[in-house]
Amino acid sequence: MSERSGFWAELSRHRLALASVVVLGVLSAACLGAPLLAPYAFDAIDLSSIQQAPSEDHLMGTDDLGRDLFTRVLYGGRVSLLIGVLSAVLATVLGSAVGVVAGFYGRAVDNVLMRMTDVAYAIPTLPLLIVLASYTEATAVSMAVVVGLLSWMTTARVVRGEVLSLKEMAFVEAARSLGASSGRIIWRHLLPNALGPIVVGATLAVGNAIILESSLSFLGLGVQPPTPTWGNMLMDAQATMATKPWLTIFPGLAILLTVLAVNFIGDGLQDALDPSARSSR
Repeated sequence: MSERSGFWAELSRHRLALASVVVLGVLSAACLGAPLLAPYAFDAIDLSSIQQAPSEDHLMGTDDLGRDLFTRVLYGGRVSLLIGVLSAVLATVLGSAVGVVAGFYGRAVDNVLMRMTDVAYAIPTLPLLIVLASYTEATAVSMAVVVGLLSWMTTARVVRGEVLSLKEMAFVEAARSLGASSGRIIWRHLLPNALGPIVVGATLAVGNAIILESSLSFLGLGVQPPTPTWGNMLMDAQATMATKPWLTIFPGLAILLTVLAVNFIGDGLQDALDPSARSSR
């Protein structure tokens, strides 16, 4: 069985991962298609429909300004997912670069980069995000950059460990003996073979970033209203959680489904990309 067919066969056995792909795909498509699916503008105020329960006119009810909650969940998902994906890409690129350089060159370079990683690990992420968010304009892009710059350390350590193992293998020694440069060995041999843990790390980073963004927005330090995110929708609804539960249930459910789906996909990819798991079956 080829590596590719083995990957798909293993992934197809992971029912939760496949179901999560469907759930995440539908949710993402709905959010991206918000201008077509949403029945109202996300900032359209209707003072005659304040805090209405879910109904035929408002599928998820309305908030304290009469804005349609279904519309705001869709548009809020666009912002939350954008922050999750952008920050995961940034964290993955930065972490992979640090990890592959540290693992390949070793010695002093490895020492310096790993000590930097340890220092970054020691910094409490959420308190630092709160401080940074209070001094910067909270846009989707700026939040994605801040979250990404504080989320690369795990990827760096995983990639470093993978590269330390790969660089001792025969195909790397063969490339060296043929005169391949360090850059070519890294790009053509090490990174492609370390793609498994990189992809899994990137997938899990999306869920982590969405949770961090939601936490900041819940504290009032994220993207500011009237632009909706799932986090600031929860912040707006915290005073009426007991009396108007739909205001928290729907954005909270969107966060829960997204993070669970991303984590299950990450688990499925980890199993499918692990050669030992495939060979044992």
